[in-house]
Amino acid sequence: MSSTPETPITHPATPDEPLDLAGIGIGPFNLSLAALAHPLSHLRTAFYDQRPAFHWHPGLLIDGATLQVPFLADLVTLADPASPWTFLNYLKNRERLFPFYFAERFHIHRAEYDAYCRWVSENLPVLHFGHQIDAVRWNPERETFEIDYTQLGTDGEAEALGRTHARNLVLGIGTTPHVPVPLRPLADAPAVPVIHSADYLDHRDRLLAADHLTVIGAGQSGAEIFLDQLRARPVGHEGLHWLARTSAFAPMEYSKLGLEHFTPDYTRYFHGLPERVRDTLVPAQWQLHKAIDHDTLAAIHDELYRRTLHGGWPDATLTPGVSVRTAGRVGTTKVELHLDHTQQGTRSRLTTDAVVLATGYRERRMDTLLAALDPYIRRDAAERPRIDAHHRMVLDPTVTGALYVQNAETHTHGVGAPDLGLAAWRSATILNDLTDTTPYPLPTRTAFTTFGLPQPPTPHTRTIPTQGSTLVPRH
Repeated sequence: MSSTPETPITHPATPDEPLDLAGIGIGPFNLSLAALAHPLSHLRTAFYDQRPAFHWHPGLLIDGATLQVPFLADLVTLADPASPWTFLNYLKNRERLFPFYFAERFHIHRAEYDAYCRWVSENLPVLHFGHQIDAVRWNPERETFEIDYTQLGTDGEAEALGRTHARNLVLGIGTTPHVPVPLRPLADAPAVPVIHSADYLDHRDRLLAADHLTVIGAGQSGAEIFLDQLRARPVGHEGLHWLARTSAFAPMEYSKLGLEHFTPDYTRYFHGLPERVRDTLVPAQWQLHKAIDHDTLAAIHDELYRRTLHGGWPDATLTPGVSVRTAGRVGTTKVELHLDHTQQGTRSRLTTDAVVLATGYRERRMDTLLAALDPYIRRDAAERPRIDAHHRMVLDPTVTGALYVQNAETHTHGVGAPDLGLAAWRSATILNDLTDTTPYPLPTRTAFTTFGLPQPPTPHTRTIPTQGSTLVPRH
């Protein structure tokens, strides 16, 4: 007997009967929100994504690569461990619960997380793939958001136009691969093998055939790609170079108290800080989320060491503290990188056959999508949308609907914004705020660390009655 929840019948939204919540984008965060909204039968919800189906970083599902968060950081558990959409229920549904129990895995394979999310996406009725959102407007007369979309066929071609209406919106449009400016012309040239790590597996065989490969970026994806290439190349003929802007190939901050930066307690503390302080903190905390897992660093060192057992050193160079100033083509098949070494103050050139840009991701720009809403959006000193404690964009008071955001609020909520471990908590926070009830009671305290000093109480004005009952303030 399957333990997949029954799926209720859904009905299209109309101006007279709009959705309570429409979601744009179906990544893990909006998928979490849809899963937690599923049992709230009084809510009318729908989520849209232009892709034909759910996939989570398919280009980085390298064999053996694991999540950097425990399996409890699934879509729902940390808000509702009794939910039918937990990772453990997925295993039960697949008759794999006992094998998982004996495997004693706390950090699951990345490919398994992707399979779990696809299982959820295939069983939730409110998800609409193949829907490209074209425009979003606020209709003040109906007090709803109007959402225009194009329905796409399996080949990606437009098949039909449509419109839906919702009292509230949530944006979960994800991130986009970041290509540094000096390398953009090469990355856009199809004949030159300069690819972003997001597309690594699609080009893996081509990259293995390159006599010399350069990996740029000192984060987890760069380390995993370097290790994967190193293991697959012959001893003594590795032909690898790994470059990083950071001063070292640094380990992730993974101490127990360090991890408390990914708790609701820290998120609330960070949100309450002045904007200028928040802007200083985020780049200084890069080792909390942009460094390399200890086990991956150990595996790289072990593989390099193994290749010295019979004498000699592997043909692999690891150079931190380097930035790419410019880049160009040499002939028709090679790439020349012009490098600056920050600490030495020196410059050099590196010729290579292929480049992998493990240069991370940036929050996807919302300017075009929200162009019609721009006059209503309140912004900070850096012209970024202001986001309140409930993950709502601060809008003009004339807009009575809420516009929630997921993974677009690092500047207001800190390094935990893109972290999978806070997905369920943020989804629950949004649903509690949306319903103005508490379908998901949340803990008041989540960390042993007390971030910041207690705020002194506001002085109270004491009053003393005098003759004639006149109240005279006394401090």
